[in-house]
Amino acid sequence: MAAGRNRRQHGAEATEIMPIRPQILIIDDDRELATMLAEFLDHEGFDVQLAHEAPSAPLETATGTLPDLVVLDVMLPGRSGFDLLRELRAREMRLPILMLTARGDAVDRILGLELGADDYLSKPFDPRELAARIRAVLRRSSSGSANDGGDGAEAVTELQAGALRLDLARRRADHGDTPLELTGAEFRVLARLVRDAGKLVSRAELTEHALGRKLTLYDRSIDTHVSNLRRKLERTGTRGIEIRAVRGAGYELLAEPPA
Repeated sequence: MAAGRNRRQHGAEATEIMPIRPQILIIDDDRELATMLAEFLDHEGFDVQLAHEAPSAPLETATGTLPDLVVLDVMLPGRSGFDLLRELRAREMRLPILMLTARGDAVDRILGLELGADDYLSKPFDPRELAARIRAVLRRSSSGSANDGGDGAEAVTELQAGALRLDLARRRADHGDTPLELTGAEFRVLARLVRDAGKLVSRAELTEHALGRKLTLYDRSIDTHVSNLRRKLERTGTRGIEIRAVRGAGYELLAEPPA
């Protein structure tokens, strides 16, 4: 793993405490692209490390901690980005992951989100958009429990709709007696739907709340996250919760009172 440039000051010459810079790990076998992105993100206030294949060891940085976010390419030598994503989601559910996919390949984008990626970006892309996506994912993943219920809403620590309970402080969701293993984006989507249970929430609102960006014309990320939530809710075997699609408008969560 090669380290990107680091502007932190060290030793006796350091006269002021530098602000903490988010740690980003880019895993991409395109060395030229990865180096260019590392240099750009360094100027944007991030500390970047590079890997050019799927690491076999835990994703620890030089400081011995996990990165704040992983930028993961789908096409890697040996194990694919999907294989690594499956492994990471099995071990480190909360680690934010932004997938890089081939332009126009909807299958890759959908599969990445289904496996638990927080967001995706299609190649080729503007590095400024990558920086904006990274900031949005980091902001949402560390925004704190009070904001999961909805921007501007009164601070709450728990939400409930029927047999579905969300502990915002611990970011825990339970359906009946069964815990739900959710990614950060899935948790935020579900929290917004539970807060507004029985009301229509537009796809644009869900995109801004869960992903921290504006909904674009062909963006189906929210639909994939909702599909994942439905599947995970069904696996619990507990009935009484439905996420209903309103064609062309958005989604609403319908909940029956617990028995």
